[in-house]
Amino acid sequence: MNGVVNPANSLNTLVPNCGFYQWAEQMFMWLTSPAPSTYGGGTHIFDSPTFFDVSSPDASGNRTFVPHTLNFIHAAPLRIAKLGVHRLPVVIDRFGRLLEVRPVQPDLKPMVRDRQGKHVEVVHARVERGRLVLLGGNGEIIHPVLAGSIKPVDQNREVDSLIVQKFIIDRIPIFIDPSLSVVDTEQGQADGGVLQAQTTANGSLIYYATMVNDVYAYFLTGASKGAISTSPANQFPTTPTDLSNTVAFAVANGKSSPPFPDPNALAVEVKSAWVLAAGLPNLNSYITTMATIPTYNQSNPETWIQTGQQTVQVALVGMHVVGSTFGHPEMVWATFEHLGDAPVAAYSYTTSSGTQTVAQNTTGAWLFAASGAIGPFNLPHMAANGTAPSVTIQANPGFTVSPSDSLRAQPWGAPGPSTGSNTEIISTDNNVLGMMANGDIRGNYILRGATWTPFGSNPSSSNPGVGTSQLANISMETYQQGSNCFGCHQNMNSSVNNATTEISHVFGALKPLF
Repeated sequence: MNGVVNPANSLNTLVPNCGFYQWAEQMFMWLTSPAPSTYGGGTHIFDSPTFFDVSSPDASGNRTFVPHTLNFIHAAPLRIAKLGVHRLPVVIDRFGRLLEVRPVQPDLKPMVRDRQGKHVEVVHARVERGRLVLLGGNGEIIHPVLAGSIKPVDQNREVDSLIVQKFIIDRIPIFIDPSLSVVDTEQGQADGGVLQAQTTANGSLIYYATMVNDVYAYFLTGASKGAISTSPANQFPTTPTDLSNTVAFAVANGKSSPPFPDPNALAVEVKSAWVLAAGLPNLNSYITTMATIPTYNQSNPETWIQTGQQTVQVALVGMHVVGSTFGHPEMVWATFEHLGDAPVAAYSYTTSSGTQTVAQNTTGAWLFAASGAIGPFNLPHMAANGTAPSVTIQANPGFTVSPSDSLRAQPWGAPGPSTGSNTEIISTDNNVLGMMANGDIRGNYILRGATWTPFGSNPSSSNPGVGTSQLANISMETYQQGSNCFGCHQNMNSSVNNATTEISHVFGALKPLF
């Protein structure tokens, strides 16, 4: 019970699909194991000196490795909106395209172009069966032109093709492109949405931390100095030769031999989501650690201003486990959630006695949804703006700073019904739980899916990954469900045929260890 698990050997060939799911399960079990003395100690392996925290970006966008020491305390800030090339927040449309968003402008009327070519002002909006319905001033339904392939207003200004205008109508965000076409997004999409636990739990905001392992850190440092190369170039290590070169570089630069306790894990990146431990009604079901988090003046229900920080115990609610494996420089992208995070939409899976269907049921003590919630789901109530130490939480129009009701739209990360994919994930989870000792705290966390590309090919809009290819974590992609990890993490240079290190958003921003 709660014992040490070895990492998966990432130099092994993974056989689709279950081999990738098994790799993910074992890596999560390893990361959350107590750290043996060979790791330098630590409550968990991800806390140990074998791992490094990745700092928040500074004013220039640079990040640094933060070495772990014994009894290390993580810095866990709010996650600020991901910015595009024009330094605006991004939203993902139903085609998987990243679009940059201009913020709400109160004096700007929400004008759209209907199918007859008329320009009509949107007065009301509602969501029906996950689809946006727009209404005009007389209550008539507007049938807008939907943005299929967004074209620039000025053919010489490609910038216009990437930027859309955001409006909030009846508490629902809508996005309109420069031609006044409506961008078709999954409802619940948002830019910079802040998540908060239900007040029936403890009302905690959600905090985030990114970590990488020793192989990742030394590989990046060696690659940045031209001391380590891979074939093809600029890829994460995936072969014994790549690993040997990284080991040799570490030893040549002061690490004892062998420099890494588990080198065959290869390069690992971990993104994690946390809530305050204090006040959780079932704290003994959560993995916990210590972290420094921001504090806020909460007297204004529409604007919370950061006042400082405090060091507290936090509880793990979600984790992305990402790692390079043999033949897969694009990395395997897997995600785990606590069982009490949020309810899920209906789904089906196969058993020996036939297909079983599980209906949507929101009754329960959920962290991110009220018991019996009927929707609308996944509508962000607030967003974070600014940079530490002056991050402001601003309520969206029509809301206060408050919890929203969250629902997993794709319960197992698979597109559409995908009974087969659902069955594979559920079977893998059950297999791991069946091996686990009763009372193991890791039994309260569940694999929601994993994705990768065929034969390690370059992910792109036309190659969005396989496995569970609409993967999202309810604690991290709450308001960006329906897309895919590779929707954001892809090689934007279409002339390159192989996945490169830029697939990790922190790799290019990180300064070397020394």
